Amino acid sequence: MCYKSSGGSVTLVEVAKRLRNYKPDSSFDIPDSSNKFKDSRIHELGPPGVGISRAAVLICLFEGEKGDIRVILTKRSSNMSSHSGEVALPGGKWEEGDENDACTALREADEEIGLDPSIVDVVTILGPFYSKRNIIVVPVIGILWDKNGFNPVPNASEVESVFDAPLEMFLKVGCSIYHFLLY
Repeated sequence: MCYKSSGGSVTLVEVAKRLRNYKPDSSFDIPDSSNKFKDSRIHELGPPGVGISRAAVLICLFEGEKGDIRVILTKRSSNMSSHSGEVALPGGKWEEGDENDACTALREADEEIGLDPSIVDVVTILGPFYSKRNIIVVPVIGILWDKNGFNPVPNASEVESVFDAPLEMFLKVGCSIYHFLLY
Protein backbone atom coordinates (compact mmCIF):
# COMPACT_ATOMS: atom_id res chain seq x y z
CA MET A 1 0.00 0.00 0.00
CA CYS A 2 0.99 3.63 0.25
CA TYR A 3 2.91 4.39 3.44
CA LYS A 4 5.29 2.17 5.32
CA SER A 5 5.25 2.82 9.05
CA SER A 6 6.32 0.46 11.81
CA GLY A 7 6.54 -2.40 9.35
CA GLY A 8 2.98 -2.02 8.04
CA SER A 9 0.91 0.07 5.68
CA VAL A 10 -1.43 2.86 6.59
CA THR A 11 -4.76 2.18 4.91
CA LEU A 12 -7.47 4.67 4.03
CA VAL A 13 -9.49 3.38 6.98
CA GLU A 14 -6.60 4.03 9.37
CA VAL A 15 -5.98 7.50 7.94
CA ALA A 16 -9.69 8.33 8.25
CA LYS A 17 -9.68 7.16 11.86
CA ARG A 18 -6.66 9.32 12.69
CA LEU A 19 -8.15 12.33 10.92
CA ARG A 20 -11.40 12.00 12.87
CA ASN A 21 -9.32 12.41 16.02
CA TYR A 22 -7.55 15.55 14.75
CA LYS A 23 -8.72 18.69 16.54
CA PRO A 24 -7.70 22.03 15.00
CA ASP A 25 -7.48 25.22 17.05
CA SER A 26 -11.15 25.98 17.72
CA SER A 27 -10.50 29.66 18.40
CA PHE A 28 -10.60 30.17 14.60
CA ASP A 29 -14.09 28.68 14.33
CA ILE A 30 -17.14 30.67 13.35
CA PRO A 31 -19.91 29.32 15.58
CA ASP A 32 -22.85 29.70 13.21
CA SER A 33 -23.74 30.13 9.56
CA SER A 34 -23.67 33.93 9.68
CA ASN A 35 -20.05 34.06 8.43
CA LYS A 36 -19.47 36.74 11.09
CA PHE A 37 -16.04 36.81 12.68
CA LYS A 38 -17.15 38.01 16.12
CA ASP A 39 -15.51 35.99 18.92
CA SER A 40 -13.18 34.31 16.44
CA ARG A 41 -9.43 34.74 16.02
CA ILE A 42 -9.77 34.20 12.27
CA HIS A 43 -9.24 37.92 11.59
CA GLU A 44 -5.70 37.53 12.96
CA LEU A 45 -4.71 35.55 9.87
CA GLY A 46 -4.91 38.50 7.50
CA PRO A 47 -3.35 41.97 7.45
CA PRO A 48 -5.03 44.66 9.57
CA GLY A 49 -7.69 46.73 7.85
CA VAL A 50 -8.24 44.31 4.96
CA GLY A 51 -11.71 42.85 4.39
CA ILE A 52 -11.89 39.12 4.82
CA SER A 53 -13.77 36.67 2.62
CA ARG A 54 -14.11 33.01 3.54
CA ALA A 55 -13.77 29.94 1.35
CA ALA A 56 -13.41 26.19 1.79
CA VAL A 57 -11.61 23.55 -0.25
CA LEU A 58 -12.23 19.82 -0.30
CA ILE A 59 -9.27 17.50 0.16
CA CYS A 60 -11.06 14.40 -1.07
CA LEU A 61 -9.09 11.21 -0.40
CA PHE A 62 -9.69 7.81 -1.93
CA GLU A 63 -7.83 4.56 -2.40
CA GLY A 64 -6.17 4.16 -5.80
CA GLU A 65 -6.01 0.96 -7.84
CA LYS A 66 -2.62 0.10 -6.32
CA GLY A 67 -3.83 0.70 -2.76
CA ASP A 68 -2.24 4.13 -2.44
CA ILE A 69 -4.14 7.07 -1.01
CA ARG A 70 -4.91 9.71 -3.62
CA VAL A 71 -6.31 13.27 -3.72
CA ILE A 72 -8.79 14.64 -6.26
CA LEU A 73 -7.49 17.76 -8.04
CA THR A 74 -8.70 20.04 -10.80
CA LYS A 75 -7.14 22.19 -13.47
CA ARG A 76 -9.03 25.45 -13.47
CA SER A 77 -10.41 26.84 -16.71
CA SER A 78 -8.12 29.18 -18.61
CA ASN A 79 -11.11 31.54 -18.90
CA MET A 80 -11.36 32.12 -15.14
CA SER A 81 -10.59 35.64 -13.91
CA SER A 82 -8.60 34.31 -10.95
CA HIS A 83 -6.25 31.33 -10.73
CA SER A 84 -6.87 30.53 -14.42
CA GLY A 85 -5.18 27.35 -15.62
CA GLU A 86 -3.91 26.51 -12.12
CA VAL A 87 -4.10 23.13 -10.44
CA ALA A 88 -6.43 23.37 -7.45
CA LEU A 89 -8.51 21.49 -4.95
CA PRO A 90 -12.25 21.71 -5.57
CA GLY A 91 -13.73 24.52 -3.52
CA GLY A 92 -14.72 28.14 -3.41
CA LYS A 93 -16.21 31.04 -1.49
CA TRP A 94 -18.76 30.74 1.26
CA GLU A 95 -22.28 31.63 0.14
CA GLU A 96 -25.44 32.59 1.97
CA GLY A 97 -27.13 29.32 2.90
CA ASP A 98 -23.92 27.36 3.54
CA GLU A 99 -24.33 25.99 7.06
CA ASN A 100 -20.60 25.55 7.61
CA ASP A 101 -17.25 25.11 5.89
CA ALA A 102 -17.93 21.46 5.04
CA CYS A 103 -21.14 22.50 3.27
CA THR A 104 -19.23 25.14 1.31
CA ALA A 105 -16.55 22.67 0.20
CA LEU A 106 -19.07 19.97 -0.73
CA ARG A 107 -21.34 22.40 -2.59
CA GLU A 108 -18.41 23.75 -4.59
CA ALA A 109 -17.10 20.25 -5.40
CA ASP A 110 -20.57 19.32 -6.66
CA GLU A 111 -20.78 22.50 -8.78
CA GLU A 112 -17.23 22.22 -10.15
CA ILE A 113 -16.77 18.50 -10.79
CA GLY A 114 -20.11 16.79 -10.15
CA LEU A 115 -19.01 15.16 -6.89
CA ASP A 116 -22.23 14.22 -5.10
CA PRO A 117 -21.93 15.39 -1.45
CA SER A 118 -23.78 12.28 -0.26
CA ILE A 119 -20.88 9.99 -1.25
CA VAL A 120 -18.22 12.00 0.61
CA ASP A 121 -17.59 11.24 4.28
CA VAL A 122 -16.25 14.44 5.91
CA VAL A 123 -13.76 13.31 8.56
CA THR A 124 -12.23 16.59 9.75
CA ILE A 125 -11.70 20.25 9.10
CA LEU A 126 -8.16 21.60 9.28
CA GLY A 127 -7.17 25.00 10.60
CA PRO A 128 -7.70 27.91 8.22
CA PHE A 129 -4.99 29.73 6.29
CA TYR A 130 -4.84 33.13 4.65
CA SER A 131 -4.46 33.22 0.85
CA LYS A 132 -2.63 35.78 -1.26
CA ARG A 133 -6.04 37.01 -2.49
CA ASN A 134 -7.16 38.10 1.03
CA ILE A 135 -9.35 35.05 1.57
CA ILE A 136 -9.49 32.83 4.64
CA VAL A 137 -9.41 29.27 3.26
CA VAL A 138 -10.60 26.33 5.34
CA PRO A 139 -9.44 22.85 4.22
CA VAL A 140 -12.11 20.16 4.64
CA ILE A 141 -10.97 16.54 4.45
CA GLY A 142 -13.42 14.01 3.09
CA ILE A 143 -13.17 10.34 2.18
CA LEU A 144 -14.57 8.90 -1.03
CA TRP A 145 -14.99 5.28 0.04
CA ASP A 146 -16.18 4.10 -3.38
CA LYS A 147 -14.22 5.75 -6.19
CA ASN A 148 -16.42 3.97 -8.73
CA GLY A 149 -19.40 5.94 -7.39
CA PHE A 150 -17.84 9.15 -8.73
CA ASN A 151 -17.96 9.94 -12.41
CA PRO A 152 -16.36 13.40 -12.83
CA VAL A 153 -18.43 15.94 -14.74
CA PRO A 154 -16.31 19.09 -14.95
CA ASN A 155 -18.19 22.39 -15.14
CA ALA A 156 -16.48 23.73 -18.28
CA SER A 157 -16.81 27.35 -17.18
CA GLU A 158 -14.74 26.61 -14.06
CA VAL A 159 -12.75 23.42 -14.62
CA GLU A 160 -10.77 22.11 -17.60
CA SER A 161 -9.97 18.70 -16.14
CA VAL A 162 -10.27 16.47 -13.08
CA PHE A 163 -7.41 14.20 -12.06
CA ASP A 164 -5.76 12.80 -8.95
CA ALA A 165 -2.34 12.59 -7.35
CA PRO A 166 -0.82 10.56 -4.50
CA LEU A 167 -1.41 12.06 -1.05
CA GLU A 168 2.23 11.48 -0.16
CA MET A 169 3.16 14.09 -2.78
CA PHE A 170 1.69 16.74 -0.44
CA LEU A 171 3.18 15.49 2.81
CA LYS A 172 6.56 16.68 3.99
CA VAL A 173 8.62 14.65 6.41
CA GLY A 174 8.76 16.61 9.65
CA CYS A 175 5.43 18.43 9.39
CA SER A 176 2.93 17.83 12.16
CA ILE A 177 0.11 16.46 9.98
CA TYR A 178 2.57 13.99 8.41
CA HIS A 179 3.47 12.62 11.83
CA PHE A 180 -0.17 12.64 12.93
CA LEU A 181 -1.23 10.54 9.94
CA LEU A 182 1.66 8.13 9.83
CA TYR A 183 2.88 7.58 13.40
